[in-house]
Amino acid sequence: MKRRAFLETSAATVVVSAGLSTPGREQERSGDAPTAVCTELAGRTLAELREQYRYDLFDDFLPFMDRHVVDHEYGGFMCETDRDGTNLTTDKRAWYEGRGIWVYSFLYNKVEPDSRYLDIARQSVEFILRHRPEGGGYWPGAYTREGKALTADTDIYSNLFIAEGLQEFSKSPENVEYWDMAKSILEGCMRRYDSPGYEYPVTYAPVATPVQAPRVLGHWMVLLRLATQMLENRSDPYVEGIAARCVDAVMNHHFNPDFGLINEVLNHDLSRPGDDYAQFVYTGHAIETLWMVMYEAVRLHDRQLFDTASERFLRHVEVAWDDVYGGAFRSLDHVDRNIWKVDKVLWLQEEILIGTMSALEHTGAEWAKRWFEKDYAYVRDKYSLAQYGYPLWIISADRKVTFEEHTRRVENFHHPRHLMLNLLALDRMIGRGGRIADL
Repeated sequence: MKRRAFLETSAATVVVSAGLSTPGREQERSGDAPTAVCTELAGRTLAELREQYRYDLFDDFLPFMDRHVVDHEYGGFMCETDRDGTNLTTDKRAWYEGRGIWVYSFLYNKVEPDSRYLDIARQSVEFILRHRPEGGGYWPGAYTREGKALTADTDIYSNLFIAEGLQEFSKSPENVEYWDMAKSILEGCMRRYDSPGYEYPVTYAPVATPVQAPRVLGHWMVLLRLATQMLENRSDPYVEGIAARCVDAVMNHHFNPDFGLINEVLNHDLSRPGDDYAQFVYTGHAIETLWMVMYEAVRLHDRQLFDTASERFLRHVEVAWDDVYGGAFRSLDHVDRNIWKVDKVLWLQEEILIGTMSALEHTGAEWAKRWFEKDYAYVRDKYSLAQYGYPLWIISADRKVTFEEHTRRVENFHHPRHLMLNLLALDRMIGRGGRIADL
């Protein structure tokens, strides 16, 4: 069944009509018989696939970062860099500092305990802490290379990414005090998020009317990932409560049973808005959030939650997939009218790879294997810049993923996160001889 039947264009966005996946589709559902042992994936043995992941991380991504993006003099990350390594500006952004701290701390803690990686994280921590706001305020949004604050932020994302970086940095023995700092930032963000005066314009939504103090799937997503990672090393009732609250919001409130998809925006009291927000599904965030719920289910040893999250994950992947050109669309602007934004971003394709790998590791579901292989082949074919003579990967493009000679930014978070999480999953699977994990 072909789900995209016609194209529409407008001055605001290029969109494509798409019929939604139904439970009777030909793809396997999450209840199908599992593969008891997985020894091959994407046409390779697990060991061969692991070596490809290691190459993409250690021979492609990290050397480019070290030469062109990591600021070894002042600390931090100069992410506005072209494909050939030219720094378009040396300014730094709080989002990318927090994310970079997480990447290099996680790399040291979980993947390769090389002190160089922890030193890079430490330099960014020292860079960012010079402007720690008093009283739980917003961190500056951007800085000069030397560390002068340039702009102020007005939402909680920068603070949350900094907290995520600090909590991972705290997992090295000499840095444990940064866990408490991360918790303090989390508490401040929750106070703001719960305030009826919180303002957040959802600029990526196709709806002009703002929601007062909205509940946003993207916010719950980052809060959930922050809280669950904090709980890896320390039990804390407050943080446990935040993690549980995030899961409840995502699975029981943002999920819209009318069409089996997750709405991006709700009212402050978690009721569904009465206008076109109720038709808005940001499939990129939904897919990303659902693998995080799957990870949380693993931490909690909750098989029912894992199965529900993985079923909804599959649903969103099927709905978002472009049957014509491959890959997934990030935004379903209106469900009933089947209106999509049709640009293609790498981060969404890699969220699919993380989620399918997790489902395969913990259930052996045949759908997870097939969707991983389908998406992995698409990503390697379309996004790797090696075919154009450059390192790294295309991070955003049009529907066909048309190559452009220049770019404005290096992706320093989603791409390495995908590589590291799936590398660790492959290590675990190989360690079990390909057998399904005991959830």
